[in-house]
Amino acid sequence: MTAAGVSRCSTFTLLRGLSTTVPLSQGVPGAVWKLGKLNHIAIAVPDMERATALYRDVLGATVSEKVPLPEHGVYTVFVELGNTKLELLHPLGDKSPISGFLQKNKSGGMHHICIEVDDIKAAVADMKAKNIRTLSAEPRIGAHGKPVMFLHPKDCDGVLVELEEA
Repeated sequence: MTAAGVSRCSTFTLLRGLSTTVPLSQGVPGAVWKLGKLNHIAIAVPDMERATALYRDVLGATVSEKVPLPEHGVYTVFVELGNTKLELLHPLGDKSPISGFLQKNKSGGMHHICIEVDDIKAAVADMKAKNIRTLSAEPRIGAHGKPVMFLHPKDCDGVLVELEEA
């Protein structure tokens, strides 16, 4: 029992009852765009074949074929998880941004998260107006064939955030 005569369990239940479920699609009041669901979590891997085999053969996930994206300097493999995807990233070419990441993180690791938005141009304009830096001047076409924009990790609590138009 706590000092007020309420058990810890009751206190937890009371506090838990105060939490709410946030709608899947949310936005800042008055904004012309909305934040959607988590699309994927990207993981940089030093050995694409080994990483693909782990998710496919050991964990039993459905994985895509390896796809080169020369305009982004990466190979990608998508791992289907039911409620989201993992994107395995491996360097393609000498100027791949993943090469630098893997030089600092020899075993690989989480590279970025991707969140869907309903209007990429409005979202990017809003981010820039709020002094959130972007990694390119304009959205580019991403791995899903849709416009994407990366937000600078220094402006996003140390996380590289990719916005993708739903």
